[in-house]
Formats: sequence, structure tokens, C-alpha cells
Amino acid sequence: MTISLGHFLSLGAMLFALSVIGIFLNRKNLIVLLMCIELMLLAVNTNFVAFSYYLGDMHGQIFVFFILTVAAAESAIGLALLVLLFRNKSSINVDELNSLKG
Repeated sequence: MTISLGHFLSLGAMLFALSVIGIFLNRKNLIVLLMCIELMLLAVNTNFVAFSYYLGDMHGQIFVFFILTVAAAESAIGLALLVLLFRNKSSINVDELNSLKG
């Protein structure tokens, strides 16, 4: 049995759907929200690599490197904000973040 493009696209779709479900089911914990966003980006990267491989073009794989760079920067900034929020609020509950209005 060979793995076709449809297999990779269905895997990417399942990962994307799982991350969307994770975002909608858990809106309280900020760490889980960041993990779901990262999973969403990885699902998109899976589709880019699959299309790049099956079309014989390297542009999709190069674009994945840029997406991973942005995702790493987003994770670093998100975790830094999370640490600051935990220091100030002693909680990472998203519902308690309404007092940051200026």
C-alpha cells in the first residue's frame, strides 16, 4: 500500500480539526490555547510539504521554514507574556484577563 496525497491531506485536516475543537472546548487555559495554535500551524505545514513533494516543487518546503520561524517567535513571545501574567495575577485563567484594559 502506498501513501498518496489524499492520506497526507486527510491527516492535515484531522490535525487542523482537532486544534479547532481544542480551541473551542477549552477557552480557559492559555497554555492549551497556544498549543492548539501550534498544532494548527503544523497541520498547515503538513499540507504544504505534501503538496511540495507530490508536485516536485521546493517552494512549499521553503515556505514551511518561514512558517516555523514565525511559529517559534510566536511561541517565545506568548510564553513570555504568560509568565508575566502569572507573576501579576497568580493565574493563567483567560477569564481573569479583562482587568488589563487601559
